[in-house]
Amino acid sequence: QVQLVESGGGLVQPGGSLKLSCAASGFTLEYFAIGWFRQAPGKEREGVGFISSSDSPYYADSVKGRFTISRDTRKNMVYLQMNSLKPEDTAVYYCAATTSGDGGLGSGPYKYWGQGTRVTVSS
Repeated sequence: QVQLVESGGGLVQPGGSLKLSCAASGFTLEYFAIGWFRQAPGKEREGVGFISSSDSPYYADSVKGRFTISRDTRKNMVYLQMNSLKPEDTAVYYCAATTSGDGGLGSGPYKYWGQGTRVTVSS
C-alpha cells in the first residue's frame, strides 16, 4: 500500500525552527519528485517547495532562505527544515509525491499525498 506520513509539526515561537519529516511506504521515494505544500485556515493550499527526482530543490519566494528540503534515500524519507518561522507560516503541511521529475509548486502533478501535520507559529 502506497502511503506518505508527515510528522514533526507542533507549536513554535516566532523565529524558531521545526523539522518536518515525510516517510514513504509501499514505494521508493528516490525515484519521485517530492513536494511540500501547506494550507492555512481559510486559504487555498500553496506549494512551499519541492525536491526533484534528481535532488534539485526549489522553493517558493515566501520561504526561500528559511526552508530547506532534503532527501534521505536510505531511510526513504524527505525532510522540510523550517527556520526563522513567522506567524504566517502557520498551516497544515503536506508532502506529496509525483513521478514527474521536476514536481513543481502546483498540486496537479502529485499523485500521492500524506495526511498533513499542523504547524502553529505563535508567541
